[in-house]
Amino acid sequence: MAKHSYQKWLSGLLVFAVFAGFLTLIQFSTPDLVGTDGYYHIKFAYLMRTVSLIPEFPWLPLTILNPQDFVDHHFLFHVAQIPFTFGNLVSGAKWASVVFASLAFLSVWWLFRNQEIPFAGLWALGLLGISEAFLYRMNMPRAQALSLAILVLGFNFLLLRKIRYLLPLGFIYVWLYDGFPLIIILTIVTTLAFWVIEGDLDFKPLIFVCAGVILGLIINPYFPHNIIFLLRHLLPKFPDSSEVQVGNEWYPYETTQLLENSPFALILFLSGVFAIGFRNQRMDSRTAAALLMTMFFGVMLFQSRRFIEYFPPFAMIFAAMAWAPFIAKKNIWSVNSRKEPVSTKIVINSLHTKTGKYWRVAGISGLLLTLSIWITTRDAQAHLQGTRAAGEYSQASSWLIENTPNQARVFQTDWDDFPRLFFYNTWNTYLVGLDPTYLQIQDADLYDLWVDITRGQVETPSRLISERFAAEYVFTDLNHEPFIQQAHKDPGMEPVYNDDQAIIFRVRLPGNE
Repeated sequence: MAKHSYQKWLSGLLVFAVFAGFLTLIQFSTPDLVGTDGYYHIKFAYLMRTVSLIPEFPWLPLTILNPQDFVDHHFLFHVAQIPFTFGNLVSGAKWASVVFASLAFLSVWWLFRNQEIPFAGLWALGLLGISEAFLYRMNMPRAQALSLAILVLGFNFLLLRKIRYLLPLGFIYVWLYDGFPLIIILTIVTTLAFWVIEGDLDFKPLIFVCAGVILGLIINPYFPHNIIFLLRHLLPKFPDSSEVQVGNEWYPYETTQLLENSPFALILFLSGVFAIGFRNQRMDSRTAAALLMTMFFGVMLFQSRRFIEYFPPFAMIFAAMAWAPFIAKKNIWSVNSRKEPVSTKIVINSLHTKTGKYWRVAGISGLLLTLSIWITTRDAQAHLQGTRAAGEYSQASSWLIENTPNQARVFQTDWDDFPRLFFYNTWNTYLVGLDPTYLQIQDADLYDLWVDITRGQVETPSRLISERFAAEYVFTDLNHEPFIQQAHKDPGMEPVYNDDQAIIFRVRLPGNE
């Protein structure tokens, strides 16, 4: 038993090392962070280490993340990032992404191993080749990799019938990420699969996971604001519930985009469907559950591209489970499944024949796996190299720190500039960030006015910026040309800084000099 346990841990470390090696090559193909929000997350983790585990949050006072209502809905994710905040924060965030994504991939291997999927390691290695968009998302310094790990662990516990582990897992998920309702959906789907296939309707898994989620919501450093925030944060994302332009990840891919960035995931899903037919036997519960979850994430992917972090790995899980009985049935060592006496000559000939078929199939499969990994990692590296420079806005932020009063409010013209400004400059406060609905929900009229001003639809905006937003400084990137033109025409707007990335204006109204 001790030897078996030792081999299991050694195998796990080896698989983790392989994943970490590949992900390091992808992650460090660029010196910059993937996406934008990662700059906020690693800086916030740094503040948790250096200031307080639950720091005050004065930086978005006009939004639902104002100091009185602030909720860190990625609390455990930020805690997990803390060990990576020693030294250069950009490098730390990149290494955290490698580790977290490797853990997510390792959880899939562990699921395959516990379910005795033939060639579990090769199936898990396929995660590196199923989708360029999936690898891109996994390399973001955000919570989605750990979220995937939690879901796969939950699926593993459900299939092993280790129900009691679902309670702490649900609790942890709530503290980690606001996508925690996914584990309830996973539990419902798996329970239904067992009921339909085996006639076993057991509500205990759902009771345990819901208990964990409820406890996580109530026993929470931000209770009850966390529940209010959750509703205010998620409801505007549903279709037709808001006209506010949120981040691209909340919008669907075009069909051609999905075919280009995730062809192998789609092929795997279809292959799993065919495998069910090849088996000539009733689909088992685990395969049914994996199929239903893959279909669920597929439907959600057509609503929002952020579900690309779930559909490909669950398509892989479904395909592996669908093919497992077929592969096991064709095992080269199953010479005489009925245990009848046979001659040595028959055994040797049978093994020779089966070994030849095995190596042909293994060779073709290995070639396809290698090709898919090479194509996908190459495309992911190319995608990462198109990220914006980590040093963007660093000089403008330094100017603001050196030339403005502490907590002076900065009117910025784009909500997604906030993470970088926050990363370099926690000296000032800002109007809106992380999500534009945070301002819109708090004050719809103020949000509409902000939009009009930033689009250059307000002449002489200086007075409104001063009176309605209580801001004396304006930060704008160079993409807001209509606003910049209006600002240069406005005698109350004085340009005090500019570079090849941004312009800073100071609002100077008569009588406010």
